[in-house]
Amino acid sequence: MIEIGGHSLNLNDPLVIGGLGLGALVLLLLLMVLRAAGRSARLAEPLFYQIRDIATRVDTLAQGQQQLSGGLTHVSEAQAHAQSAMLKLMEARLAEVSARMTENLQGSATRTARSLGELQQRLETIDKAQANIEKLSGNVLSLQDILSNKQTRGAFGEIQLHDIVGKALPSDSYAMQVTLSNGRRADCLIRLPNPPGPIVIDSKFPLEAYEALRRAGSQRELDEAARNFRTAVRAHIKAIAERYILEGETADGALMFLPSEAVYAELHANFPEVVREGFTARVWIVSPTTCMATLNTMRAVLKDARMREQAGAIRATLKQLHRDVELVVERVDKLNTHFNQARSDLEGLGTAAERAGKRAARLDNFDFEELAPAEPAAPGAVPAAELLGKG
Repeated sequence: MIEIGGHSLNLNDPLVIGGLGLGALVLLLLLMVLRAAGRSARLAEPLFYQIRDIATRVDTLAQGQQQLSGGLTHVSEAQAHAQSAMLKLMEARLAEVSARMTENLQGSATRTARSLGELQQRLETIDKAQANIEKLSGNVLSLQDILSNKQTRGAFGEIQLHDIVGKALPSDSYAMQVTLSNGRRADCLIRLPNPPGPIVIDSKFPLEAYEALRRAGSQRELDEAARNFRTAVRAHIKAIAERYILEGETADGALMFLPSEAVYAELHANFPEVVREGFTARVWIVSPTTCMATLNTMRAVLKDARMREQAGAIRATLKQLHRDVELVVERVDKLNTHFNQARSDLEGLGTAAERAGKRAARLDNFDFEELAPAEPAAPGAVPAAELLGKG
């Protein structure tokens, strides 16, 4: 029997025995727990320090995170501001570039339109030129047809000669298709005074010989064509010298008109001996250009001859002109006399008007109390007393 705290416990009671055993077991477990707790405390002490360090570091990291968050916020704001400024700058640049592009596009459109207009004008010019070329081609073909026939070729030369002579000389100084005393008909006769007298111009066109000369492909063909060309020109020179140089009727020379500058140039360049033969026969070969120069010289000769013929009439006209000038001088002198008389009369009228004005002013300011001494009256003037008496 045991008493604990006023309670009696029977040791033989199974419940008591069980309770004591349980209490002993609990005590034993508590002791073991306390021992284990002491060991755990000793083992956990470094861990505690590490946890404290970790907590310190976590605090530091938290502070750093806060600072980083603030820095990120500042960076974000700065980035947003920079992005806004960049957007504004880009918008301004974009607007400027757009304006420049619009201006450039408008300028390009204007230049393009102008270029297209100029191109259209040039195309129209080209079309006109093409039409002229086609027309010219037709004319060339027609000219070839004309030149291929001797009769039409002769008519072509005569027409060209008539056109040149008509432009260079007065119409009364030449005649076309004139029949001479020997029955030969000259293409043109220039009526020059003596000397040298009327001179004949005849048109010749050795086209076949010239074309054969141009087409020659070998030396033999070239020699043959040159021989034929020389023969043809010599025949024309001989015919003109025999038919159109008539003593007492025409001048002692004549002109052979070549309607082609190319034939004329070929003749003078490669056949000078034929030209000299023409000089010897008093037949001068001319082209359209040299014929015009020769005709201008003839025009000066005609003008000088006509002035000599009209010398008497010119002298009479000059004498009449001199008499007319004398009459003009006499009438100018008379008119000058009339002007002088009129000027003298005008001066007298001015003097009289001035005197009358003074007298009218005196009458207007006349004072009956204070009489001014009377001025000597002008011849024919009415005294003031009489005027007052009449008033």
